[in-house]
Order: sequence, then C-alpha cells, then structure tokens
Amino acid sequence: MDDTIEKNLEKVRHILVVMSGKGGVGKSTVAANLSVALAEKGKMVGILDADFHGPNIPKMLGVEAYSLGAATEGRIEPVRAGKRLKVVSLALLPNLGDSPVIWRGPLKINVIRQLLSEVVWDELDYLIVDLPPGTGDEPLTIAQMAPREKSKVVIVTTPQEVALLDVRRAIQFASHLSMPVVGIIENMSVFICPHCGKETHLFSSGGGEKVAEETGILFLGKVPFDPEVVSSGDLGRPFVVENPNGQTAKSFNRIIQNILNSLNNLKEV
Repeated sequence: MDDTIEKNLEKVRHILVVMSGKGGVGKSTVAANLSVALAEKGKMVGILDADFHGPNIPKMLGVEAYSLGAATEGRIEPVRAGKRLKVVSLALLPNLGDSPVIWRGPLKINVIRQLLSEVVWDELDYLIVDLPPGTGDEPLTIAQMAPREKSKVVIVTTPQEVALLDVRRAIQFASHLSMPVVGIIENMSVFICPHCGKETHLFSSGGGEKVAEETGILFLGKVPFDPEVVSSGDLGRPFVVENPNGQTAKSFNRIIQNILNSLNNLKEV
C-alpha cells in the first residue's frame, strides 16, 4: 500500500470497483447510473473512469465539455456533476478531444497511482471505479493500490453463456486479490416491448442468477434491455434521473438497495 494513496483516500468510506469479464455488457452504463443513484440518495460520491482507452463516463454524465482543474499543492480538482458527485476521467483532460490513448502498462500504472493519490477526493461515502473489461493492468493496479479494507467488487454481466464464462474469471480474480464481491448484476436481461409490453429474452435468460447461485455470490438483480437507457446515456442524462418512474430505473433502484444491504452484511462479517 502506497502511504500517499492511503492518506489521500482516508476520508473515503467505500470503494466500489465495477468490473466485467468481457466488453459489451454495459458496465460503464451501470457505473454511471450507480454513481448518480447514490448521489440522489444523499451520498457523497466520486467516480473514477479508469477505462483509459474508452473513457465514456463524462459523456454519460453530461460533463464532457468540462476539464479537470488544478488545486493547491499540484493536486487535481475533479469535475462536478451536481453537488454530490465528483468525476475524474482522462476524457476530461484539456485538449484531449478524440485523440486515442496509446499507452503501455507502466504508464497506465503511474497514471492510476496519480489519480488515487493526487485527486482532491476529500470526504466521500462511495468512490466508484469504472474499469475496462478483463483482468489486465488497470484492474490489477486498482486492486493492489486501493486500500484493501475499503475495496469491494461489483460484477456486471449479460445472460448469455459466453459472458458468464468471463464472470467466473472475474470472480476468481477478486478472490486471488482478497477483494470481496458485493454481488452480480445481470444487464440487458430482457427486452420489454414499449408497444405491447411483451417480454423477449434477447440473450438467453437467468444466466447471471445461475452463476451467482453456483458461486455463492449475491445476485443483485436484473436491468432490462431498454432503448431509453441508450438514448439517455447519449444525451448525458442517466436513466435513473431521466425517467425515475420507468421500469428500468425501478429495477436499478432495487439493485442499489441490494448493494447497500450487501455492504452492511460484509461489514458485519
């Protein structure tokens, strides 16, 4: 553990690392809406977009036009997405634009260390870390550098078997690094026709729940396949606030409550 990181994060109560075994499961959408939903519940929240090669969090939160600032003593000031949500992403660096990040592992490791130790996170109830898919440099570095006693994993998957194979790898990754898994979220679980209300399982069904049962990990819930989720993300207005009375937002809020309950249970163990 880096003492500088530990000191900088000493006022952060929980670190929730959102990861997936593979890409294309909507992990960033889940991370963005998780951060907003917690802030809507009155929590102080930070979100660190550690997906350096595909930093989409600022776009999803509607702050892509802003830039990270300079604080005192050479530290980094996050962008605010409302009173209770701080956002940090490489996409918020001045003049980055659409330029790709072409970095090898050592440089990514150094940048993660800098973001954990130099950003003015201050007092947070939750720091959400959005990771790239898989178990490479970024997930490993976060797992090794973030304070171990505060860090927990939330795994996002879709129902089809090819995604579930990678979920098992993500679970093993967390186990090897002694990071408790809060639970599994099954995204894009079922498509509900906006015209007739009929449910269609586009990617099979029940897979996330099945792998949770097999591994003894809490199943946090399902998020429907909803076209409004796509449009709200494109517009920078997360679906939990864009349509709070919609079925998708209601499903997600149940997941939030399950996450909070799971964190309380892990604290008691």
